[in-house]
Amino acid sequence: MLRKLRIALAAVFLIGITLLFVGIGHGWWGWMAKLQFLPSALALNFAVIIGILLLTFVFGRIYCSVICPMGVFQDVVLWIRRTGGKWLQDAQARRLKKLKESGSAEKPKVKQYLKRFSYVKEHKWVRYGVLALSIISIVLSGQMLIALIAPYSAYGRIVRSIAGAANGSVAPALLITGLVTLVVIFCCAWLWGREYCNTICPVGTTLSLVSRFSLFRHTIDTSKCINCGRCGKACKASCIDTKNHRIDYSRCVDCFDCIDNCNEGAIQYRFVGFGGKSGTDSSAAPQNDKGADKVADKGADKVADKGTDKGADTGRRAFLATTALVGTALAAKAQHNQGGLAEVVPKQNPQRGARLVPPGAGSVKSFYDHCTACQLCVSACPNGVLRPSTDFEHFLQPEMGYENGWCRPECHACSDVCPAGAIRPLKPGQKQTIQIGLAHVNLELCFAAKGEASCGNCAYHCPSGAIRMVDMEGCEFKVPTVAEAQCIGCGSCENLCPSRPISAITVRGNSVHHTNA
Repeated sequence: MLRKLRIALAAVFLIGITLLFVGIGHGWWGWMAKLQFLPSALALNFAVIIGILLLTFVFGRIYCSVICPMGVFQDVVLWIRRTGGKWLQDAQARRLKKLKESGSAEKPKVKQYLKRFSYVKEHKWVRYGVLALSIISIVLSGQMLIALIAPYSAYGRIVRSIAGAANGSVAPALLITGLVTLVVIFCCAWLWGREYCNTICPVGTTLSLVSRFSLFRHTIDTSKCINCGRCGKACKASCIDTKNHRIDYSRCVDCFDCIDNCNEGAIQYRFVGFGGKSGTDSSAAPQNDKGADKVADKGADKVADKGTDKGADTGRRAFLATTALVGTALAAKAQHNQGGLAEVVPKQNPQRGARLVPPGAGSVKSFYDHCTACQLCVSACPNGVLRPSTDFEHFLQPEMGYENGWCRPECHACSDVCPAGAIRPLKPGQKQTIQIGLAHVNLELCFAAKGEASCGNCAYHCPSGAIRMVDMEGCEFKVPTVAEAQCIGCGSCENLCPSRPISAITVRGNSVHHTNA
């Protein structure tokens, strides 16, 4: 029952967060992004941080198997392997049965297709070394390491890469990084289960410091245990020491697979209070009947196969539901703009000096100090203004550009979804008073200044009225001029300027955002 409940909740979170990264349903399940541990820590969202730590202290690392999308994704990979292994194992059994019935003297090779895990000691030096490097990286504002290994951000890159590849709108750097991340995580889960969560992931290591003292834990009743080893073979975290009847609670992710695999009822998830010190539940010696080991070895594979795949129907339904919804989301996003017959020269992003970062960031430094490169704001931006950066210093962290659209004053999409505090929420009307950059006119590119045509497109579309058309000596047409006190740097002028590939009016970013009176 606990395993089925965990699978159902995990499916809800995985589907919701996946659709968020595709760009669907930010108003419905955007709160799921705000529950992610590392972004909440960077945003100093103490309510979420304390809530997750309390959840872990009471129930163990439930977060890693329900709320974290990367953790749930690895469970999906393991389900695929177990399902495929069961199919191959059954096919092999049918083939062996036919050979036996035919009386063939051939000695076929028998292979083990089902995944078997075994107890592995924690890799302390790697585990806590990566955690220390992550903390140092955050303190020194070196977010690149966090962007690459943080589970929530890594999952976001995977989804954005696949979604972008489906509609042809993904940046090459993001596509390559996302696919490499997908391959690495997939292979790690396929071969070693939750090794990434218990060795590399800084969130998993942080929560492990609390989960080892959790009030509810898995316990092994040695009076019921027959030493068959099924629980250890099914443990994706490799944290059950079946020989010594111990469980490493710092690595247990509370998937409850071991409970479903124990036919003797020797493993229970129960309240142990503050005094629980081990995974054993009984001081009695484990039963070692004379023929128990022989019987267990003889039938272990068959029984373990049955136990490992118990509840497969539930997992299958959750996986198919996820696949269907994600497929629908990708189809909905795969829209292509079709222009006329005339060739249109695409705009290019000009050299700006200081970077442009969204209103609500406060400053360029604050934005990049908090950003985990999860790509959620990129997927939420309806105007195509945000895109992942390709430079080494801010690799895959978002940057702004106005080639495809401009930052509309009424749009708060990025500030509404950012879970890391890189873009703070804005009050209604507040965005119209924040100057993120300043427009500058290049008269050498302006059609009106060159005497080629009367334009005024930038002044006509400026939402703050900062651009006016004025007379200039020696020029037949009026040319644009910018009132700096009124400009907010939204980029409407740059985006709608007919000059190509570089606009005649461009926005230069402010290192620190200003508030216009």
